[in-house]
Amino acid sequence: MLSILDLKHMKANKEKISMVTAYDYPSAKQAEQAGMDMILVGDSLGMVVLGYESTVEVQLEDMIHHAKAVKRGAPNTFTAVDMPFMSYHISLEDSLRNAKKLFQETNAQSLKVEGASDDILILIRRLTEAGIPVIAHIGLTPQSVNVLGGFKVQGKDKDAGQKLLDDAKKVAEHGAAALVLECVPKQLAAMVSQSISIPTIGIGAGVDCDGQVLVYHDILKYGVDRLPKFVKSYADFNDHGTEALKAYMSDVKQEKFPTDAHSFLAKSHDSLPDTE
Repeated sequence: MLSILDLKHMKANKEKISMVTAYDYPSAKQAEQAGMDMILVGDSLGMVVLGYESTVEVQLEDMIHHAKAVKRGAPNTFTAVDMPFMSYHISLEDSLRNAKKLFQETNAQSLKVEGASDDILILIRRLTEAGIPVIAHIGLTPQSVNVLGGFKVQGKDKDAGQKLLDDAKKVAEHGAAALVLECVPKQLAAMVSQSISIPTIGIGAGVDCDGQVLVYHDILKYGVDRLPKFVKSYADFNDHGTEALKAYMSDVKQEKFPTDAHSFLAKSHDSLPDTE
C-alpha cells in the first residue's frame, strides 16, 4: 500500500497518480486488481448509488457503511474517505469527533474535506497533528454547489484564480497531504501544481495535475445517463448490461434457461419420492 510519503515522492519524480472513486466491495476489488494507486470513497455515492439529488443528503453513517465495504474489497490500496456535508462545519469539537469516528471505523488512510475557510484550515491542522492525513478539495466543491450557483468551472477570471491559488497554498501550509482540484482551467491547475509541494489530483482540471480521479461508474458508463465534459469512458456497461439482462429474460420466457447444465439432477428416479 502506498503511503503519504510515497505520493509526495511520485510528485517529485513526476510519476502520475491514478485515483478512482469507488463505493462498494466489487468496484474496490476491481480497482485494486487493476493496480490503482488510490481509491476515494466519495460522498458522490449519494447521487451515483443512492439516487439522491445531491451530496447534501449523505450522512456520516452512509460514508462509514460504504467505506468499510471498499476497504474489504481493496485492503491494500490507499483509501481516502469524504467527510459528508455538515459533519465538519458546526464546531471544531464536533468536527474532530466525526473525523475520529469516520477514520477509526473505516480503517481509511486519509479523510477528505472541501474548502479553505479559516475553520477548515484549522481543522486540517488539528487532524494532521492528531495523526489523520487530510486531502483538501478546492475549485468546484459539490457540498457548496448551492452557494456556488451550480456545477460551474471555478477560477475563470484573474481574481478568482488568485484566490484559488492562495487557497491551495494555505491548505498545503496547514498540513494537507494532497489536494483535489475540481473544474478549474487547465492553466490555473498547472500553476497550482507547480506552486505547492503536495500532490494535486485533478478532475476536470487538465493533464498537468500530479494525478487524476474519475468515478468508477463514469469510467465504465455504468448506471449513468449523462457524463460531464471532463469524463472519458473506457467501456459501456449500460449497453452491455441491458443487453445481457434482455437475453436472460428472453431465455427464461422461452424456457432456454435453466438447462440441465445449470440444474441439480437426481441420480435416478428411484431416489425420488412417490407422487401417489
